[in-house]
Amino acid sequence: MAHAYPECWLMTDERAGDALWTSLRALPPGAGVVFRHHATPPAERRALFLRVRRIAAARRLLLLASNPPLPGAAGLHGRIRGATSWPAHDRRQALAARRAGARLLFLSPAFATRSHPGAAPTGPARLARIGRDTGLPMIALGGMTPRRYRRVRALGFTGWAAIDAWR
Repeated sequence: MAHAYPECWLMTDERAGDALWTSLRALPPGAGVVFRHHATPPAERRALFLRVRRIAAARRLLLLASNPPLPGAAGLHGRIRGATSWPAHDRRQALAARRAGARLLFLSPAFATRSHPGAAPTGPARLARIGRDTGLPMIALGGMTPRRYRRVRALGFTGWAAIDAWR
C-alpha cells in the first residue's frame, strides 16, 4: 500500500530526558516524530516542542504532536476526530480511527516493551489482523527495532515506531 508517511518513527516522552536529542539525531532524514510529553507542564512542553520542531525542520522529519495540539506540528496524534494518526490497542480503537478520519494507525504493543513493564504484548500478527480492516497504513509500536520491523513488514505494516530503539 503506497502512502506518504515515514517508515520509521520516534515516540517522545518524559522518560527520554537528554537522550531525546541523541534519538532525534539517530533518526534518518524523512523519519517521523510523535511529540507527546503529556506530564510536562504546559509552558515547558511548548518550549521543548519548539526546540524539537527546529531540529525536525532541519532534519526533514515529519513532526506530529499529541493532544493538546501545538502550533507548528504537521498534524495531530491521538484519539481525536480529524487526528492525522491514531493509537490503537484493540479492534474497537482501530475501527474508531477510521470513523474519526485518521490517516495513519499506530498499533501496540507488538512486543514486550519497557514503556509498559509487565504488560503482555498483543503480538504483531494479532495487531495486523486488528488494523487490516481499517484500510489505514499501520505502524507497529512496542518493543520495535529495525530487525523486528523487517520480520513483521510482511504482515502489512508500513512502518514502525519506538522510543528506546533510537538511543
